[in-house]
Amino acid sequence: MLKRLKRRPRFLTVQSTRQLSPHLLRVTFAGPALEGFPPKHEGANCKLVLPREGETREEFEAYFAPDGPDEKVHPVRTYTVRSHRPDELELDIDFVVHGDEGPATRWAQAAKPGSFLGFFGPSQTKVAEFYADWYLLAADLSAMPIVEATLEAMPAEAQGVAVFEVPSKEDIRDIAAPEGIEITWLIHDDPHVPSTAQVEFIRSIDWRRGVLQTCIAGESSVIRSLRDYLHNERKVPKKDTYISGYWKIGLVEDEHQKMKRAEAA
Repeated sequence: MLKRLKRRPRFLTVQSTRQLSPHLLRVTFAGPALEGFPPKHEGANCKLVLPREGETREEFEAYFAPDGPDEKVHPVRTYTVRSHRPDELELDIDFVVHGDEGPATRWAQAAKPGSFLGFFGPSQTKVAEFYADWYLLAADLSAMPIVEATLEAMPAEAQGVAVFEVPSKEDIRDIAAPEGIEITWLIHDDPHVPSTAQVEFIRSIDWRRGVLQTCIAGESSVIRSLRDYLHNERKVPKKDTYISGYWKIGLVEDEHQKMKRAEAA
């Protein structure tokens, strides 16, 4: 029997890291591995393949060779392309840091120039067209990259509301957005406890006339409530809404993805 060839990721190299806020860390990758990376994919999903502790780059890359082992031995996590500068061959990915709970957080906090990982993707952007009369955007820290990228891609005349929920006042930052987008910050200091603040805030806003588009992502219980409100109460067409659960309290990513597939089925 012929051995199935493994997909080979891009092997990205860290150029620098920067603490954007107490709970958000930006890692910038750079180098020739980014040649041919598709432009204008800010906000798209990607898969990061994380090296094992103590693994050299040579050992890591050898795993993906045609004659490498078949078993899956590296953690894989889903992230978002935050920024891409093709002329400089640079790519930014933002990591939420709440300690050293998961492999991606541990990797990002330890990353330094020369650190490496594998990259699959990117997917298609989630909000590819802007045609609405007004926009509703909402995110916790996990979804800040997609919402920030969406705000940056919007027409300058866009109108609407954006709400960000963060763990502390120190996590509030200047956000680039059209002047017509009203930005509100909410504080929820315990990520292990479900929050109702975004749902309550969105229920309280003045509902505008015309076509609405959304870009909303975050913790699954919050997303479930917002999806019910938008689709069932407000009757916003599903084609006009991007709304996605990025994580769930108490579950690691593999468990959360399994739950999402079961719910979709």
